[in-house]
Amino acid sequence: MPQSAPEVRALDVRTMSRPERHSIIFASFDELPVGGALDLTSDHEPRPLRQEFEADHPGGHDWSSHEIEPRVWRTMITKLARTPLPRLLTDTGKLGAEVGDAEDTGAVWKLPVPTRDLDANVIALRPGEQITEHDGPEVDVLLHVLAGDGVLTTETGQVDLQPGALVWLPRRSRRGITAGPGGLRHLSVHRKRQALLLEPPGRTSADQQQPTV
Repeated sequence: MPQSAPEVRALDVRTMSRPERHSIIFASFDELPVGGALDLTSDHEPRPLRQEFEADHPGGHDWSSHEIEPRVWRTMITKLARTPLPRLLTDTGKLGAEVGDAEDTGAVWKLPVPTRDLDANVIALRPGEQITEHDGPEVDVLLHVLAGDGVLTTETGQVDLQPGALVWLPRRSRRGITAGPGGLRHLSVHRKRQALLLEPPGRTSADQQQPTV
């Protein structure tokens, strides 16, 4: 019995407002079966869109784009996998090996996936630098010490932080961190928080997320 041809869905975004285009394109792509494709027509070369597909679906899509006439671009985006693929993000061993670098402080790595349920970042503290004591956010946080040392101050005492320590920070719990003489680097992972400000229609960049400890 002959196989049916892959589904091709035509989508012309030229009449859509720019803020809503990408969210509509990704929603249409998500609805496709594996092997299906979006036949996209746009009024400019879709370079930012391609960057978002490379961030969200690396290895899970095929991309072909060309200008068919002035200011009219046709792009074929083929779906190769049912969901976004598991992928290697970074080597925390290398991130930890840079501890003590006087030039690095704050969030030195963030989870580079635009569409996600989690936030994660690597925080670098210089020797003696502090995250002042404060009440935590409305999310539980898992903290993994990568390198260096320090002290976690809680509501009733202190916890020593050494490489390999895995620390649970319950939501709203009181905490503060002081780096030791060699500095401190830790990975924090938590559920993604809702934006405090209303965002325009579309997708949210990973760079807009703030670190949580």
